[in-house]
Amino acid sequence: MTAVPVLMTGVGYTLLFAVSAMVLGLTLGFAVALVRIAQVPLLSQVAALYVSLMRGTPLLVQIFVIYYGLPSVGIEFEPVTAGILALTLNVAAYLSESLRGAMAGVERGQWDAALSLGLGWWPAVRFVIAPQAVRLAVPSLANSLISLIKDTSLVSVITVSELMMVTKDLIAQTFQPLPLYLMAAAIYWVLSALFEQVQQRVERHFGRAHAR
Repeated sequence: MTAVPVLMTGVGYTLLFAVSAMVLGLTLGFAVALVRIAQVPLLSQVAALYVSLMRGTPLLVQIFVIYYGLPSVGIEFEPVTAGILALTLNVAAYLSESLRGAMAGVERGQWDAALSLGLGWWPAVRFVIAPQAVRLAVPSLANSLISLIKDTSLVSVITVSELMMVTKDLIAQTFQPLPLYLMAAAIYWVLSALFEQVQQRVERHFGRAHAR
């Protein structure tokens, strides 16, 4: 079908948004979780407000604020940059809570044992707590990241030619909404299924490491 190559061009942007936001979101989410776990004065309150704001407002509104709202105060982003930024800020809030909950779920004895060996707070987190927390958080992290793939469809509102935008353009040309929307849905499903396979591999990896 001639629509397939065109849809594949949209898939490239979809993967760009998803992978970029995943990497940046995990980095930012881990930093936010650490700040809140460490209860850094002022920063922990700012981090808590950020998480509440991102989780309490629709992603679509966040995209509009970043792309259409910020230029009014002199801050302007290209559509791709704005899309990645919005997705990153949104998913990082959810990932930070998953990581924070997982670190809080590590037994207190693990903290005490690490500190009794002379490790500082950060080395204790890096070498003892974080590896255990990631194993506990993998299912929750994976769910957020798989949802992120579907959330990339919202970036079409700022005229980025990702999968949903390309699909709409094809529908405007062919007047065949049902088959094209079904094809787009199938592509999102395949992408999500691929990330589910990655999740299962990661879970097995941490399961084997924990069993040793």
